[in-house]
Amino acid sequence: MQPDHAPGTVRDTAPGTPTPGDPRDLLRDGLGELVATTDRVRHAIESVVHGRPDLARLTVAVLLAGGHLLVEDVPGVGKTTLAKAVARAIDCRVGRVQFTPDLLPSDLTGVNVYRSTTGEFEFRPGPVFSNVVIGDEINRASPKTQSALLECMEEGQVTVDGTTHTLPRPFLVVATQNPVEMEGTYPLPEAQRDRFTARLSVGYPSAAAELMMLDSHTSSDPIDRLEPVTTADTMIRLAGWVRAVHASDAVKQYVVDLVAATRGHDGLRLGASPRASLQLLRVARAHAAMTGRQHVLPDDVQTLAVPVLAHRLVLSTESRLNGRSEVEVVEDVLARTPVPAGPAVAQPPGAGGRRA
Repeated sequence: MQPDHAPGTVRDTAPGTPTPGDPRDLLRDGLGELVATTDRVRHAIESVVHGRPDLARLTVAVLLAGGHLLVEDVPGVGKTTLAKAVARAIDCRVGRVQFTPDLLPSDLTGVNVYRSTTGEFEFRPGPVFSNVVIGDEINRASPKTQSALLECMEEGQVTVDGTTHTLPRPFLVVATQNPVEMEGTYPLPEAQRDRFTARLSVGYPSAAAELMMLDSHTSSDPIDRLEPVTTADTMIRLAGWVRAVHASDAVKQYVVDLVAATRGHDGLRLGASPRASLQLLRVARAHAAMTGRQHVLPDDVQTLAVPVLAHRLVLSTESRLNGRSEVEVVEDVLARTPVPAGPAVAQPPGAGGRRA
């Protein structure tokens, strides 16, 4: 069943009188549904990944923004569990790929198979033809296989033997990776990292969260008990509404200033790309809508700056030798960049909803 409108068909419109079916009207009328639905998804994730509500909120915001998520941490802290929880919370098609050094690009995208009965080639789709694709330990695959995801993540399509196949929507890649210092891993190239909207680190749980985890795993895996709380069609509809969240010129300029500051920072060899600006604003729109607002605040941008920008940066040699991290650089940029305030970031006339 196809939704009334898919991502890419709903976009911001020029100022003027809203028409029937205008995304701003849909957002205003359905804001309560959006908040309630995303709250259910977040709580479903939190029932499995204990003690980290920030991870659940960021994950849902990336999904609404039409992006992809990179989960990086040491083994055994729940990276794959987080990815599985996202997939189970939404009643949609799920694909899982265990990345290994011998994995081929066709193992991801699919392959044409010759049928002797018909004398024709038939396309057999790979696991990327799913709504949520879990890529486990993505940096254990060769760079050639890693790059097979580039077209999928950026354009929502796959080209095999000259034929282009459209991927289902929504389409979310949740990839996990171990730190590159771990044996048998390949660093993700800059182009691949830039395709991921945000990077998060699960981290070790608190003592209380770890004790809760021991209790929840006593009888069975909590993932098996997790029931879907929404559908793929609903998430497509909500993602369309998110695109109508208002971002003032002052907030957009703030995003541009933050990203531009990384390009001239003396601690970096490579700053954030224009794609980073686009994705930071998209996730900020989703974050604002999830809190019941129809407009983006600088607070939304500041909250998301580290997970959206840090993994795209390349430190200078001096910064690496001094033990500086990309996160510290983003925090420095946030501290130095003036924050817009007052009427410049005011919501448009007639906009309602709760304030954060």
